[in-house]
Amino acid sequence: MTIFRNLLFTAIFLFVYVVANAQLNTSRAIAYCAVQADKTLKSIPADSINIPRSIAYGKKDWKFVDFKDWCSGFWPGILWYAYEGTHDVKYKQEADKFSRELTPLSMMKAFDHDLGFQIFNSFGNGYRLTKNPEYKKIILSSADTLATLFNPRAGTILSWPRPVPNMEWPQHNTIIDNMINLEMLFWASKNGGSKKLYDIAVSHAKTTMKNHFRADYTSYHAVVYNRETGAKIKAVTHQGYADNSMWARGQSWAIYGYTMCYRETKDPVFLDFAQKVSDVYLKDLPADLIPYWDFNDPAIPKAPRDASAAAVVASALLELSTLTKDKAKSKIYRKKAEQMLRSLSAAQYQSREKNSAFLLHSTGHKPNGSEIDAAIIYADYYYIEALLRLKKLQRGVSIYANLKS
Repeated sequence: MTIFRNLLFTAIFLFVYVVANAQLNTSRAIAYCAVQADKTLKSIPADSINIPRSIAYGKKDWKFVDFKDWCSGFWPGILWYAYEGTHDVKYKQEADKFSRELTPLSMMKAFDHDLGFQIFNSFGNGYRLTKNPEYKKIILSSADTLATLFNPRAGTILSWPRPVPNMEWPQHNTIIDNMINLEMLFWASKNGGSKKLYDIAVSHAKTTMKNHFRADYTSYHAVVYNRETGAKIKAVTHQGYADNSMWARGQSWAIYGYTMCYRETKDPVFLDFAQKVSDVYLKDLPADLIPYWDFNDPAIPKAPRDASAAAVVASALLELSTLTKDKAKSKIYRKKAEQMLRSLSAAQYQSREKNSAFLLHSTGHKPNGSEIDAAIIYADYYYIEALLRLKKLQRGVSIYANLKS
């Protein structure tokens, strides 16, 4: 009996090990995303409020927003990724249509920092795949608009140029999310835009590195600066559990942002920092590597998860694995990213027949009681981006190459 029990336990262990380490079928996962995107396309209304943002827990219908919403660039970005992953021209046509809805943002005064999320995810991916010169003009114009929010005294871009609770308006506020918007500035500076855009992006990243992180490399959500002197006033949260907690998606923006900054600048300071903010995130994850919405919520393990943070980190770690000089770390980052994507691709997290999103169990703004345990468009965007990156790595090509059929 003892021998039988030992054999049974050994068999179970081997089965779990094989499943946990099996290569993810990225082609199948990307095809799944395309099927879900088709469902969403069929549900989109004909009016101007037609960009999918989120689906509430237990519901099937999308909440739609217009081009001004900070999430407006993720849906056209998803369609561009669907086109890249399937080479089906219908996604290219739909991606172009929804991207063009965002064109007015390139001609308006900046009303917040999210132009990178909006314009670079849409027109940026579109230009990468098509080289359409119209797209390039819109990106360059939007980068110049984003740069108008830069405060040289503080050294960062203003995130919210309007009153927001606890931000002491009209003082200068910067949130960790803003790290993602720097990519558009870097790109513009290298593709016909002003060199000052590069300098602004570097200043923002280095100032944020100095003021936005605790001694253990966990991120604050927001920092408030004196707009006249640039002095740091305070570091607080807006969407996390507490001022001193690690809000999962905030840390994911840091991981993604500093990885991107190293790619764009080759400054080893950014590579070292990207690894530090990644390592503290990876240290205390649940077994399936999908974080709770905030690492310090006392309700854990009954707190909601955030699949969106996992998708952002998975994509970032795949890139970081190709950039780090430490071979052992490279293997760890690649393995962790693949494990995250396997979890996200399982029945527990994929939406499948529940609704037409890609993923369930994301958390938007828990303190505000909004989009909790929901399907959210930015989770889907970074999920399909990560799948495409992994497929390229599986094929032995650069993650920066456009995926060939």
